[in-house]
Amino acid sequence: MKLYIKYMVSNRCKLAVKEELRRLGLHFILVDLGEIEIMENITPEQKDELRAALLNSGLELMDDKRAVLIEKIKNAIIEMVHHTDEMIKVNFSDYLSEKLNHDYTYLANLFSEIQGTTIEQFVIHHKIERIKELIIYDELNITEIAWKMNYSSVAHLSNQFKKVTGLTPSHFKQLKVKRRSPIEEVGNVVEHNSVT
Repeated sequence: MKLYIKYMVSNRCKLAVKEELRRLGLHFILVDLGEIEIMENITPEQKDELRAALLNSGLELMDDKRAVLIEKIKNAIIEMVHHTDEMIKVNFSDYLSEKLNHDYTYLANLFSEIQGTTIEQFVIHHKIERIKELIIYDELNITEIAWKMNYSSVAHLSNQFKKVTGLTPSHFKQLKVKRRSPIEEVGNVVEHNSVT
């Protein structure tokens, strides 16, 4: 039986879900970003208990098919931007269409309707958050970061970074306190000219 979980965006979330499943005596086949597959069919009581346990961990069990698809879109983007060390050399629209088995126009329209922002803006906000992380780690220079994140040039990266954060990458690097946002909050509300 497959179940879908909102806000499940990191390995720590996966560990918390596995622990709750074990505690409830449920056997899982798969625990991945945003979804789990368990061997048993669960009773409504077990589902309510799992729902309550997940809420205590900041996660949410989902039933609505459209909400599940939105969460799959978000998780596919998060996985590509934050959890892949390979360079992002893929067209996101093709990637999402193939991964989710839906026409990109349908996905984009649904996402905009439900989220109030576009998939493109969501991707940009996540790329900027990842760039902040790479700047803070200080292992790559800005040219290498631009290449890794599949920007056509350093100028393109810098312009997009400044548009989203209000700062240039070099100014962000000089800040004493570098602020980042938790992954599950990135792109949910479109922010303009604010340091996040």
